[in-house]
Amino acid sequence: MVPLLLVLLLALILFGAGFALKALWWIAVIVLVVWLLGFVVRSVDSGGRKGRWYRW
Repeated sequence: MVPLLLVLLLALILFGAGFALKALWWIAVIVLVVWLLGFVVRSVDSGGRKGRWYRW
């Protein structure tokens, strides 16, 4: 009985980790797209050159 519970617990942990990693991959892709769009749509400053699109 105990080995069966350990196997089920391990499967549950691995499934949870797999779901979390998949969610993190989607978040990383969304952040990358927003970051790349920032270079495309950045504004022009008063000197006529393209400024930074971020506020750091």
